[in-house]
Amino acid sequence: METINNWKTVAMDSLSTMGKEIASAFPKIFGAIVILIIGWLTIKIVTFLLKKILKIAKIEVLNEKINDMDMAGKSDFKIDLTKIILGFAKWFLILVFLVLAADILNFEILSREIGNLLHYLPRFLSALVLLMVGFYIGNVVKKTVKKLFESFEFGGSNLVSNLLFYIIVIFMSITALNQAGVDTTIITNNITMILGAFLLAFALGVGLGTREIIADIMRSFYTRKTYAVGDRIVIGKDEGTIKAIENNSLILKTKEGEFVIPIKDVVSQKVQIKS
Repeated sequence: METINNWKTVAMDSLSTMGKEIASAFPKIFGAIVILIIGWLTIKIVTFLLKKILKIAKIEVLNEKINDMDMAGKSDFKIDLTKIILGFAKWFLILVFLVLAADILNFEILSREIGNLLHYLPRFLSALVLLMVGFYIGNVVKKTVKKLFESFEFGGSNLVSNLLFYIIVIFMSITALNQAGVDTTIITNNITMILGAFLLAFALGVGLGTREIIADIMRSFYTRKTYAVGDRIVIGKDEGTIKAIENNSLILKTKEGEFVIPIKDVVSQKVQIKS
């Protein structure tokens, strides 16, 4: 009988302790639920207002410019800045209110880990912005170099412009990874060695291959300063009127027809200007 009474006492004490713990935990649980409900309402209001602000700020114009960039050829991949910004704001607020709820419930480990993730989000966003800026700058440089080569009638405009584009994107990507907290020492060293060797070989190849082209451009500059379209000249045995002066040739219109004279022959020979 005494044993049964002891069991009864132990059971009652256990139930009493459990009841007190539940009673003391109920306000915390209720407070956490209230915080989550307030958070849900806050997220709805903030995302609604942010969507209106982005629409007023004409974020779709910037979105179209980014999607019009020729990043890596034709692709169906599209970037929606509105969704990215709204998603970031939404998850930022979710984590904030989860931390508050975890603090109320005394979930220290959960609160600490979510807090660490919350502190990392701005670094991740800034890294993403750096990456987008790198793509934008690379695209601008690519288009500029391509137009410059085409204006001088150089070959290899696609090769050079794409090379510069990828160099800029690679270095901006490494910067973005560093901003995100990723150790890129090994990547940077390897890329620097490979890129240095490639650029040296490319520079030597381009320098040797375009030596005559650059010389012709300088000769054409001199020719344009000395002669003008419409001048009547005698060069060698040919007499005629200058029809055009190109980067590497001069077009002479004579009685027999039109002749294309290499620009180096114009500079190296004796030329008589009649009118």
